[in-house]
Amino acid sequence: MKKHSGYIPALHYHWLTRWYDPMMRWFFPESGIHANLIAQAHIQSEQTVLDVGCGTGTLTLLIKQAHPSVAIHGLDIDVGILQIAQRKAKRAGQNILWQQGAATSLPYPDQSFDHVCASLLLHHLTRQDKQLMLREALRVLKPGGMLHVVDFGEPHDFGMGLISWLMRWFEEIHDNVRGLLPVFMANAGFHPVAAITHHRTVAGTIALYRAVRPAA
Repeated sequence: MKKHSGYIPALHYHWLTRWYDPMMRWFFPESGIHANLIAQAHIQSEQTVLDVGCGTGTLTLLIKQAHPSVAIHGLDIDVGILQIAQRKAKRAGQNILWQQGAATSLPYPDQSFDHVCASLLLHHLTRQDKQLMLREALRVLKPGGMLHVVDFGEPHDFGMGLISWLMRWFEEIHDNVRGLLPVFMANAGFHPVAAITHHRTVAGTIALYRAVRPAA
């Protein structure tokens, strides 16, 4: 696996990567968020799923365990975090197809997947790269395929608004808290685009979106 520069690693710094899983468990309702994503995805037997920006593979593994017959791919640009994901999958005895690569240039053919998932990926990307990633997700989805996004979203109450005001300059969250992710999805060619649910966290609102590649 080759190394890439110019990306923001999990928790912003490589030396924090080893603490990613514990911090997610402590500060985010991760299990509930992932359970909601899997439940609303309606993944069917024998379908193909891509987890873009899979990180340590937590969501990737949960999808495989919930749907053993699916072919699931996990992609991340960060070599170090992929190695953690591979070790977790090996311990769990799960066969997952791991790939190192960039979300803005997915190394897969057109119309390869029934579902593409992106959990807490987009806030790491610049506006231009967010748009590139969404166009790439559309490209690799089959007609009628679905994109499932979990990320920072527009605050849904006063308390979340205050937190979001503090967080909006961290990494590339600004567009997220302005509610622009659904706009970017629609501009990429997805229709319909829907906000499914949201979660309160110590870092602000985490939203779950579903977007469909039109069948025609």
